[in-house]
Amino acid sequence: MIKKTLFLLINLFSFLIYSQDSKKPNIIMMIGDGMGISQISSSMYSSNNYTPLERSEFIGLSKTHSLDNLVTDSAASGTALSSGVKTYNGVLGLDENYNPVKSILEICRDNGYMTAILVTSTVVHATPAAYYSKSKSRYKYERIADELSKSNINYFVGGGEKYFKDRDDQRNLMKEMENYFFVNSLEDYKKVNSKNIGFFTAYDDPIQKNLGREPSLDDIVEATIQKLSTFNKPFFILIEGSQIDWAEHDNDPEYLLSEMIEFDKAVDVSFKFAEKSRNTLVVVTADHETGGAAIVGGDLEESKVKINYSSDEHTSEMVPVFSLGPHSEKFNGIYDNTEIFNKLFEIVRQ
Repeated sequence: MIKKTLFLLINLFSFLIYSQDSKKPNIIMMIGDGMGISQISSSMYSSNNYTPLERSEFIGLSKTHSLDNLVTDSAASGTALSSGVKTYNGVLGLDENYNPVKSILEICRDNGYMTAILVTSTVVHATPAAYYSKSKSRYKYERIADELSKSNINYFVGGGEKYFKDRDDQRNLMKEMENYFFVNSLEDYKKVNSKNIGFFTAYDDPIQKNLGREPSLDDIVEATIQKLSTFNKPFFILIEGSQIDWAEHDNDPEYLLSEMIEFDKAVDVSFKFAEKSRNTLVVVTADHETGGAAIVGGDLEESKVKINYSSDEHTSEMVPVFSLGPHSEKFNGIYDNTEIFNKLFEIVRQ
């Protein structure tokens, strides 16, 4: 009897270990739009010479060019990151022959993952749209909103409410999305107990962080992780620090640092959760660099930097890829941005 009980306990223990090891990992994909090494360095030197990215386990470099241009835009690079194919600037979710391709978010969703998109732009902007839209033009915002309404993404947070309810076709997508709860504040977002929530943080584009944008991205990330963690399912979250890019188009260091510091806080929240859960992969990268930024001076003791710009457009520089958590070693080295999708796909299908 004792031997039989011991045998059963050993088998149960082995099963529990196997179940834990074989459970699909959560994936948090973080994109700092326009974020290159200089942008990261600027934020670090402005934050007591520290960035949470220092806790990364592996670091790689990604090539960002699009199919038809050495200098990519966010639609083509977003499609490369999300779906593993090179496409034309301005195109979302379509390959070189304009055939639709599945994104890693859609693949995760179809494999039982909960999903979320959290951005500081509109939710129909190029980078988030690359994870659910199939469009020859990134600027067909009302069409892209219609695609989002049918995407079955569990949670989405960002601006762009007008593309859902004040449309040229007179449709109100928010009313059509009967299985979604729409909330107007972070407090309500936290309170509502539903697996489908939409939270529009602005009617159009959200304002920039140094002008008072609320709620903060890190608070949204923390609330979303807490909500998703209540379901007995793995999750995929796309997080974009969208306005890093906008600040660099403006060549505005103050604007840049406010966006970068907020993005760093969101990275810290994600890393802390990953370090605690031990079954969460965090990948932090950029779709491209913007502005050709260079740090040309400053004061380390005073946490100040002086930034010069060589452009007010995108550049073709490689961008860093930081990773932490299970399978993070896959993201070491130098590779094309399409490989980020391939590496995530390998993890999901295991």
